Amino acid sequence: MGGTVLVTGGTGYIAGELIDQLLGKGWTVRATVRSKSTGEARLRARWPQAGERLSVHEAELMDDAGWADATAGCTHVAHVASPIAAAAPKHEDEMIVPAREGTLRALRFARDAGVKRFVQTSSMAAVAYGRDEKVYTVDENDWTNVAHPDVYPYVKSKTIAERAARDWVAAEGGGLEFVSVNPSMVLGPVHDADFSPSVEVVRQLLDGSMPMAPDLGFAVVDTRDCADLHVRCLETPGLAGERFIASGPFFKLIELAAILRAHLPAEQARKVPRRVMPNWMVSVLALVNPGVRSIRAEVGKSRNVDASHAKERLGWETRPVEQSVVDCARSLIGHGVVKV
Repeated sequence: MGGTVLVTGGTGYIAGELIDQLLGKGWTVRATVRSKSTGEARLRARWPQAGERLSVHEAELMDDAGWADATAGCTHVAHVASPIAAAAPKHEDEMIVPAREGTLRALRFARDAGVKRFVQTSSMAAVAYGRDEKVYTVDENDWTNVAHPDVYPYVKSKTIAERAARDWVAAEGGGLEFVSVNPSMVLGPVHDADFSPSVEVVRQLLDGSMPMAPDLGFAVVDTRDCADLHVRCLETPGLAGERFIASGPFFKLIELAAILRAHLPAEQARKVPRRVMPNWMVSVLALVNPGVRSIRAEVGKSRNVDASHAKERLGWETRPVEQSVVDCARSLIGHGVVKV
């Protein structure tokens, strides 16, 4: 198809794979980074042959500077940038405000630049949380209940940002077409040692920092498949207002550990846990670890995902979760993130 597309958060995990696929399909790509002095070098190193088909623009979620230049002449925007932290923030607004205001800023400048299609990278966090059931299935019609006491800051930030975006488009978007992609846990190969917090769980399973696996789990999607769904949402006509879940099946951590042991050499998998952590131990750790405290309510839950809408409407497919997990692990080892 081609065209000129702005990808925000260009050095991020999903954004990197998205840029790779867009360049491969003939698009001209603009990418925003927080610091051009460091961000452009990373992007140029990954795509040295891109030349003028890739340009890099400095822009922050909480500042208007740079956005008009970045969006000028674009036909499409993929808004992937959003705050994510490996540790719990001191206050939830540290995540909520940049997620919401950054999305609204990107939308405003996209509309003013005459952009036709705006694809937001939202999250399963905006779909599947804030419920009391232990086992349930969600689809695109579901929304997280941010008033639920167990909903933690990242989940709130993604839910509030997507709702704010949809409300803004309805009121002020004009002819701008809005689509959201809601990925589950994104795994797959990493391309350098500056890896995404989304693959932290695989690192911890490999390096011994998780000697027992808490009774937690996630629906998993490969970063390559997630990017492919973004491309389909950018290219397919007639999607205004649509919402697509990017997810494969649900896996408990102990099941991901079993995949690693089954497919990696014994010396690489020797620290991978074999036992499930008792729930009482999770509760004790939550007393001293804010990160554990924020997810304590997740213990024992199974959130199954129905992604049939993306498959039926867009012809989207996912690769086996085993491939995503093992490719992620091998790349973490290959880049020296995990020492074995």
